Amino acid sequence: MHRYLSPTATALAILMTTPVASAAEPAAASAADPAAAPAEAPADGSAGVSTSISLGGPKADASAGANGGKADDGAANEKWIKRYRPTRNQMELGIFGGIMLPNTNHELYDPALTWQSYKKLAPDVGLRFGFYPLSFLGLEVEGSVVPTKLRDGSSNALIGNFRGYGVLQLPYRIAPFLLAGVGVMGTNGSTIGNDVDGTVHFGGGVKFYINRLLALRIDARDSVTAKHMVDGGKVHHIEVLLGLSLLLNRKKPEPKRDIDSDGDGFFDSVDKCVKVPGIAPDGCPPPAEEPDTDGDGFKDSVDACVTDPGTEPDGCPDSDGDGFKDNVDKCPQVPGVAPDGCPPPDTDGDGIIDANDKCIQEPESKNNYQDADGCPDEVPKAVVKFSGVIKGIYFDVDKDKIKKTSKKTLDEAIVVLKEHKDVRLEISGHTDSDGNRDHNIDLSARRAEAVRKYLIDAGIDAGRLTSRGAGPDEPVADNKTKAGKALNRRIEFKLLGGAGDVGVK
Repeated sequence: MHRYLSPTATALAILMTTPVASAAEPAAASAADPAAAPAEAPADGSAGVSTSISLGGPKADASAGANGGKADDGAANEKWIKRYRPTRNQMELGIFGGIMLPNTNHELYDPALTWQSYKKLAPDVGLRFGFYPLSFLGLEVEGSVVPTKLRDGSSNALIGNFRGYGVLQLPYRIAPFLLAGVGVMGTNGSTIGNDVDGTVHFGGGVKFYINRLLALRIDARDSVTAKHMVDGGKVHHIEVLLGLSLLLNRKKPEPKRDIDSDGDGFFDSVDKCVKVPGIAPDGCPPPAEEPDTDGDGFKDSVDACVTDPGTEPDGCPDSDGDGFKDNVDKCPQVPGVAPDGCPPPDTDGDGIIDANDKCIQEPESKNNYQDADGCPDEVPKAVVKFSGVIKGIYFDVDKDKIKKTSKKTLDEAIVVLKEHKDVRLEISGHTDSDGNRDHNIDLSARRAEAVRKYLIDAGIDAGRLTSRGAGPDEPVADNKTKAGKALNRRIEFKLLGGAGDVGVK
């Protein structure tokens, strides 16, 4: 009977503090320095030489300008978190060391020999190589050796690892990462024999890119192998590693050229007012001769509203845009008319001003009939008859030709329209859902227009009539029945309001 040991779970927390280094600002150039003068285009039209920003002060600035305006290293001008961050196609060659906690229930032994457990703690050293086709994604391979002893101290043993894995990392100077892959783990010892098992490997950590050539990293790993005397069983071997990597094939940062942010002819390295266009000698604007408190372009001496930005002619605002400045507008937030900038009165609140309202105390009913007079009214019965679905208008199947049987209905409509000359109509055509929708919309539009033309030919003003085709989109009955389809094939008249309806909100 074998006695089995429980696996040991180990958790390690690693705290890493990184000081933040601020990039030194270049020393300001003297106004007397020739390099501080604005760049002027040569008379022959050739491009002038630009002055560069440098970390070495005025002397270095002059040197950089003489060499084409290039800065020594673009990284110096980046934020510290982005400085020296990984780049595409970067390679990393590293060494590492740390500790490994071999699981006591391992399967790393020669079955022909007696199984024994390893000591719980062992040193772990190795080499690794990585290639990063993308700044955030890479592939790495590594090998390590773990010299150890058996738990009873009877003999030495050597554990070896070889594995490959993918790495996913944040592409910054401080780069947390995750990794996962596969590999093999083997053992060699006089007592325990030789054996190699496959492993599943995963973990994570953080990298710190010290400079362009070196990176420091801390890893926490877990290698999963077979469990002793348990079919399908798994055990975990924990590692904590500290490594140093040499960075190869890094993409060099683009040199940073001096710029002129405000476009005043003074490069930022010598411009004392970088964000504001200025003049000689320092690129700053001349001092204002007179203040403009509200910044509206009117000097305080001529601004009638010193603290309120305004417009011509006196610098005062017109909040409602009615042409009356706020200082004389009795209704500054509501567009109005003469004499005081207030809107004209509308006593009954029907949207028709009193000057155009025939019934000042009674609101307009707004029923699309004589809505411009401001008085309540009812639509005449004769007009109501020709509102909505108009029965008695027929067409040949799939055609827009009006049948002769429709003449009576249409002629009655003509009589009503001639009697009530302020009535305007929308004529809409409708179909059932049979057939192609686009065809039905076109057919309904042609039928509605045919009705409109009939009325126009009879003397009705074309400006009073509009037409549209709705096709099958506005059914009034179920298209699944024959009776419903018949109801959906129709012409409708809709009142649009009187021709003189103006002033209605």
